[in-house]
Amino acid sequence: MKKKTLSFRARALSLLLCCALLLSISMLYASGTSSAYSPHNISARSAVLIDSNGAVLAEKNAHERMGEASTTKIMTALVIAQTMPLDTPVTIPAEAVGVEGSSVYLCAGEILTVKELLLALLLESANDAAAALAIASSGSIDAFAEKMNESARALGLENTNFKNPHGLYDEEHYTTAYDLAKISAEALKLPALCEIFATKKAQIPSGVTKDMPNGEGKRYLHNHNKMLSLYEGAIGVKTGFTKKTGRCLVSAAERDGLTLIAVTLNAPDDWRDHALLLDYGFDNFEHVTLFDAGEFSYQYAISGGREQFVRATNSLPLALTMPKESREYATLLEFEQRFEIAPLKEGTRLGSLTLTSSLGTVSSPLIAAYTVDASFKKNKFFS
Repeated sequence: MKKKTLSFRARALSLLLCCALLLSISMLYASGTSSAYSPHNISARSAVLIDSNGAVLAEKNAHERMGEASTTKIMTALVIAQTMPLDTPVTIPAEAVGVEGSSVYLCAGEILTVKELLLALLLESANDAAAALAIASSGSIDAFAEKMNESARALGLENTNFKNPHGLYDEEHYTTAYDLAKISAEALKLPALCEIFATKKAQIPSGVTKDMPNGEGKRYLHNHNKMLSLYEGAIGVKTGFTKKTGRCLVSAAERDGLTLIAVTLNAPDDWRDHALLLDYGFDNFEHVTLFDAGEFSYQYAISGGREQFVRATNSLPLALTMPKESREYATLLEFEQRFEIAPLKEGTRLGSLTLTSSLGTVSSPLIAAYTVDASFKKNKFFS
């Protein structure tokens, strides 16, 4: 009896220790971290934290060229979403079947929509879905990779080169933490992709063909991005891993109008790294709307009008990410000419307004807030 009692106590103690460990892990992620952010506390070889406008808030070797594994698929999704309607049917080609690595086991001749393939691409990180989308878009993997590189150049990215749409290792396939953050910021501008990035679970058809329009069943997809459950306000984005690149992760979170994007490459402890980075961002920075649309006012000269001035105002809202302890910014007014001649219609562009802080710049056209008529009307006999 004594032996059995000791055995029971040992099992109970073991169970309590396990529960305590799980609780401590849960508390770590609930509070974000157990220590404050610094580059030395980040396990990643390369990391960056930016806001949605691209302002760099924290970084570690952010411009070092590295492999990015399946976070490649963010650019794949961006190019596809920009060029193909989501309801476009795609017939799976033989070249997309049996691709190495993560897969949803597509079959040649199956028919899925672009959106269904994007769900497989971004939730299950399916390499076969990446190949199918690339071929549907451009006819071949190589041609699609060039389209990805064109998009990178259009974003001004100088340290990124793609060789495939899925991220399987290639020496000439690389990016940087900063470039990948910029790509992710661009992808987050598309509502359709935002919806998919934030989806935890989904279903897509299985076995749909021309002869079998109802298919044979369902594929159940689960998002690999644990940040969606671990971090308050998380809205995406994508995980990645190969033995040669290590663990790669792009995460995004939104609180009080501030959207932050964190990237880590080759990060042994990536979930903790991202909690540290995001906590640092939300603790120290805020999204500040400096002027709503139409709120800024400047008296702009008018010649020959019933009024000598017109109110010039911003047509777009102006907001910046700013340090919580400082809201300092510089204002630059630029007009297309020294004055306007009446009549002047409401909404006429007069120039631009630019606001610059330590973290970035934002601009808006300046327009006439109302119509200014000429001071007299020409007589039709003397016109």
